[in-house]
Amino acid sequence: MHSSVTSASNLVKYLTRFTDEIFSTLISFIFVVEAVQNIGRSFTDPASTFTKGLLTTIVAVSTYFTANTLRGLRNTVYFNKSIRKNVSNFGPTMGVLAGALIARSARLSQGAAATLPALAIPETFATTSGRPWLVPLMDLPVWARWGAFLPALMATVLLFLDQNITVRLVNNPLYKMEKGRRKGNMLDGMHADMLIISILTALTSLVGLPWLVAATVRSISHVRALSIFDSAGKLKSTIEQRITGLSIHSLIGACVLFDKPRSVLTQIPKPVLMGLFMFLGTSALPGNEMWERIKGLFKDSSVAPKERWAAVPRKTTTLFTAIQIACLAAMVYVKESPIGVLFPVVIALLAPLRFALEKMGIISKENIDILDVED
Repeated sequence: MHSSVTSASNLVKYLTRFTDEIFSTLISFIFVVEAVQNIGRSFTDPASTFTKGLLTTIVAVSTYFTANTLRGLRNTVYFNKSIRKNVSNFGPTMGVLAGALIARSARLSQGAAATLPALAIPETFATTSGRPWLVPLMDLPVWARWGAFLPALMATVLLFLDQNITVRLVNNPLYKMEKGRRKGNMLDGMHADMLIISILTALTSLVGLPWLVAATVRSISHVRALSIFDSAGKLKSTIEQRITGLSIHSLIGACVLFDKPRSVLTQIPKPVLMGLFMFLGTSALPGNEMWERIKGLFKDSSVAPKERWAAVPRKTTTLFTAIQIACLAAMVYVKESPIGVLFPVVIALLAPLRFALEKMGIISKENIDILDVED
């Protein structure tokens, strides 16, 4: 709440595409790696079998490829424009249905040997351990309350950066959104968002529910689903409305509060979700220039199409990309290490690092202005 009252979100103006790209790539990386690790565990888990491992892979890959292929139908010449648009919009949903049907068919034909683990959801809306809803914070000893200061500070930094970087990505002028904001401005609404997030975080902390945070990959996927493209596949504008957001979160709320929606979710095998995670992770990469430059490292520049940053010497582009990859690797390392509590600090250091590249002459201002230009 302090950050919203003091307009701390104004600090976002010091963030650039450099930070946005690394953070977005990190989230995509986490989605994909989590899915792959989960699939891999189906082969190594003593409670599983090779048959279940193979079926897990088939279901996850089928979900991924169905969602990805149908989502890409928008940019093909098959069928008419209306069919391409609607099938593309519901590609992920059809992917989930395809994966679930494959898993169900295998279970019906092979029985328990082909029964895959499904989502574990409590039958009733209650605390998992049976504890009282209100967390007894005052039962903590005084030393523990003071000891929570550092983790709380790190959590605050993480929530602040996660929220504001996600808003920057979604409000990117690339999507050509105009409602409720000044043209080309990314700060509009950020302070109000932080106020709401802080209130919700306080309330969920009191009852021990998960915090509500910005969902980077899902948010990007949502705004792209609302995008309108021309015949050449280029983005023309974005449909700005609140119906889909309200509907999505109403359905999430229904799954928490009501028995019937929860029972439906318990029928979805986990491998289907792993395939969906892979789709969400990879679908957020197109348009991420860091990812495009990583692919460019393996392209023959003499025949590859010219990119926006073609005027920058290849060595400089490679250096800039390598620094971003090193930052990504450092973030992953810290996140998975015993000092993971310092992960938000690593994210916060990306902005100073970006300006240090220019001030220390590692990359000239002329070149970094091209590589790190705001849309």
